[in-house]
Amino acid sequence: MLIILIISFLLLALLRVPIAFALGIGATVAILLFGDIPLASIPHKMVNGIDSYVFLAIPLFLLAGRLMNAGGITDRIFHFARILVGHIRGGLAHANVVASIIFAWMSGSAVAAVGGLGEIELKAMKKNGFDAPFSASVITASSVLGPIIPPSIPLIIYAAMSENSVGKLFLASVIPGILMALALMILIFILSTKKNYPKDERASLKTMVLSFKEALIPLIMPVIMLGGIAGGFFTPTEAAAVAVLYALVISLFVYKTIKWKDLPEIFVETMVTTAIVTFIISATSPFSLLLTIEDAGLKISSLVTGLTENKYLILFLINILLLVFGALMEAGVVLILFIPILYPLAMNYGIDPIHFGVIMIVNLMIGVATPPMGVCLFVMSHISGLKVEVLMRSILPFLIPMIMILFLITYWPALTTFLPGILMD
Repeated sequence: MLIILIISFLLLALLRVPIAFALGIGATVAILLFGDIPLASIPHKMVNGIDSYVFLAIPLFLLAGRLMNAGGITDRIFHFARILVGHIRGGLAHANVVASIIFAWMSGSAVAAVGGLGEIELKAMKKNGFDAPFSASVITASSVLGPIIPPSIPLIIYAAMSENSVGKLFLASVIPGILMALALMILIFILSTKKNYPKDERASLKTMVLSFKEALIPLIMPVIMLGGIAGGFFTPTEAAAVAVLYALVISLFVYKTIKWKDLPEIFVETMVTTAIVTFIISATSPFSLLLTIEDAGLKISSLVTGLTENKYLILFLINILLLVFGALMEAGVVLILFIPILYPLAMNYGIDPIHFGVIMIVNLMIGVATPPMGVCLFVMSHISGLKVEVLMRSILPFLIPMIMILFLITYWPALTTFLPGILMD
């Protein structure tokens, strides 16, 4: 049944059937032809697959991101980032990365980062003498930080499926996210120096203080969220509700950039995105069930251990596997498909589950900016007007520092386990 399941899914995917339908139809075909499981188990599993308290955080974080975008908070964030690092060679590109770090604390989505900051940043960079492919590549690469730095929707999915602490996963991803941002900024500095890209004049202390005051209210949000989770005041799901309330209050009553009449449209957009995400998770559940019944994880573990029993080599093979699939398929689908397969393998070799979760998410988030199917490449192509092929070529140098950081955190677990160890154990 396992072979039919995989072949059915791959054939449908090659025929460009939407991934969620390909997964569901593949599971149905496998059961009809070779399974002794009743077909009624499919809708039952689809419902149970999304019946999790943890998943409530997904629509809430999506809504918080929408409110931030509509409320003009992204403009304040970008201006503050530019004041901080604009004086470094390639200043606006560095500001892009710093703004993505700040925005990542609020959205949890790479696509939200591209959509929220992309147009503003691209316009500013082109106006200041940066060429379009470089500008678009910087924005696309820095969007990867969105789902790595908490809050993170992919980390929520991993936590729900592997029954691990969302709070620990959020804390574990902070250092890897910052390291990746620093690696991108080093590359940007090298390329900017080579191409003599412009930089801003160093801002005065007074200008910095004024810019900080303007951005202070949005900057408080991540402090409240992470502080509340680490301090045990609320769960990550409740933190998502706090983020929505905070974004709503400052957009409606403080900045007054959103009117009451704007809310229905924002809610509808959030509901549509939530429906897409949850349907993919729901459709993947029967597929994952059949993988579990057929002991796919055990079989792959046996195959891998037949090649090597070295834990570090196994981690290397897992990274390569996820990088390839992350570049070919939607990250959420790959995550849901491979958790039942790779998680048992990692546990058999004594790999820390929190560390392994961060490894998976970093792998798949690099995929959103990797040719040929990285979703952020297509979003940025639409925003910038560049052909996807041009953007695919220009993004390649930016993948190098991200992959270097991936392997650094893979083989140095303390980078992921340090913060959860001191704040939550």
